[in-house]
Amino acid sequence: MSRRGYARARSEGLSRKRPGIDDKSRFYRIEVRPKSEFVAFRTQDIGKKNGLERITGKRSSSSWDTATWLVEKNRAHVDKSGKLIIDDPQDKTALKQIRGPIMHKKGDVFTAKPRKNIKEDAKPTTIQRRTQAYNIQKTQRARRIFRK
Repeated sequence: MSRRGYARARSEGLSRKRPGIDDKSRFYRIEVRPKSEFVAFRTQDIGKKNGLERITGKRSSSSWDTATWLVEKNRAHVDKSGKLIIDDPQDKTALKQIRGPIMHKKGDVFTAKPRKNIKEDAKPTTIQRRTQAYNIQKTQRARRIFRK
């Protein structure tokens, strides 16, 4: 990198504010897992644009998992006890994988527990079996239609 390029990159990096900390941000940040577990991050829109976003993290083992959820401020509110309440019904169903209450940490940052880890000997669960059977039936129907 040239001197000029380095200087430009550095000056932009110093003035950058961390997302979710300042009062002017559009999102409440729900931290599910600590940042230290991941080596890379990616942001995904869930559902409609500018509503609910999911920040996934890549572990050193190359597996991906949810690190943080971003909920737009007009779709949620904070009650008197410091809990984040999701108002939008679609966002509420998408956030079913969060266990327990979403508690305030600092600023617009909240913490929550991730979904429970299911042991391998308990898999496939009844929901997984039902989904597998449905997918097999869907494939069979598509093949029947295609053969005609």
